[in-house]
Amino acid sequence: MRILVLNGPNINLLGTREPEIYGTLTLEKIEQELQQTAENMKIELRFFQSNIEGEIVDAIQKAKYEWDCDGILINPAAYTHTSVAIRDAISAVSLPAVEVHISNIHKREEFRKYSYIAPVCIGQIAGFGVDSYKLGLKGLVDFINA
Repeated sequence: MRILVLNGPNINLLGTREPEIYGTLTLEKIEQELQQTAENMKIELRFFQSNIEGEIVDAIQKAKYEWDCDGILINPAAYTHTSVAIRDAISAVSLPAVEVHISNIHKREEFRKYSYIAPVCIGQIAGFGVDSYKLGLKGLVDFINA
């Protein structure tokens, strides 16, 4: 089984960006921890991060049509609240997806409480730091295997 782990804008700044909200782990460290989790689950991960909406849409399409992925674990970051294009791409490829967030978006500013992405995902996990990724991955794999 192969899963695309997709991260949106500013996630490349983790470790230094607002550590009181996002913690001090870098994206590289999160990917290493997630890779260890995946190896224990006997699955393959493909990682992709971009600050550019169109590149994220391209990666979603490639997940199905080039990279032969079985699902998508996505932290759309700020695009959660703005991107119909990412929502439509997830819907178009018909791969199961789980939306994850390091912070609890529902406890933050009002504009962060709505997700365009969640309605086309099988679930959303937010507020557990790096564990949001691990919980999301487990839920996605369990869904695919069901």
